[in-house]
Amino acid sequence: MAPLIQSVLHPAGVQAARLNQLWWVMFWVCTVVFISVLTALAMAIARGRRSASNASDATLTGSVGAAVGISVAALLVLLTASEITGRDLDALKAQNALRIQITGNQWWWDVQYLNPDPSLTVVTANEIHVPVGRPVGIVAKSNDVIHSLWIPALHGKRDLLPGRQSEIWLQADRAGVYRGQCAEYCGAQHAKMALTVVADLPDDFERWLSHMRGPAPPPATESQMRGRDVIERGPCAMCHSIAGTLAGGRTAPDLTHLASRSAIGAGSIPNTRGNLAGWIADPQHIKPGNKMPATGLASEELQALLDYLETLK
Repeated sequence: MAPLIQSVLHPAGVQAARLNQLWWVMFWVCTVVFISVLTALAMAIARGRRSASNASDATLTGSVGAAVGISVAALLVLLTASEITGRDLDALKAQNALRIQITGNQWWWDVQYLNPDPSLTVVTANEIHVPVGRPVGIVAKSNDVIHSLWIPALHGKRDLLPGRQSEIWLQADRAGVYRGQCAEYCGAQHAKMALTVVADLPDDFERWLSHMRGPAPPPATESQMRGRDVIERGPCAMCHSIAGTLAGGRTAPDLTHLASRSAIGAGSIPNTRGNLAGWIADPQHIKPGNKMPATGLASEELQALLDYLETLK
């Protein structure tokens, strides 16, 4: 997968571009103010106390008045730029928008691609795909504490409050892989709560979405069958869900297409067989405090489970 992009200074969408423009306006206005203050300070020091004491009241009054006027003008420029940007950010809503619901949990993201037909709803976790050039309306929720969804290259921050629902609109203008994250401290593993956003060309996105609507592929070998049994008859099924199997838990990430994701543990480590084995054997070592307990699987069971999980693409 391509390198992740996470920078407000490299916008990849119309919303992020407007925020980037606002950032530069604020940067240059504040730069001018900073340089002006330093210049005035340097002039005052150079003149010395004696010269300052001989200055007329009219001169001092004029200087103070000019400084106040410049400050008010700078604030008005920033206020106007902020108001214009805010209106532009609300202008993206469209009838043909893709609708996604993202729910923050300690410390992972539950993702649902909404559809009026429940049978076409797609459930995944910690990684989303969006089509280039199409508006995306994200419904943001939290299951526990306050989180904040932030995808710097595509939009600004949006808080996720328990018991409330908010909305954010974004659009990717070029294909790429972008990193999102929780931007509100939400507990011990706040730093390991990332979200990967893949912007696909429209045809590629439709193929991905169609594939994601399908169930997990059936196991093809005896070891893979054994691995599926480990999930269905063990503790995994109490929390995780895999479409097409007896695993139907909803308190942990959906694993139906786990092998297609680039990372595990909400961006904590790359999704490789070795990392996945370490995560299953001792998740607390990789991400202390997360709600997944050690499974206590025997070596044979673990290897069979890995064989099965690797087929979930």
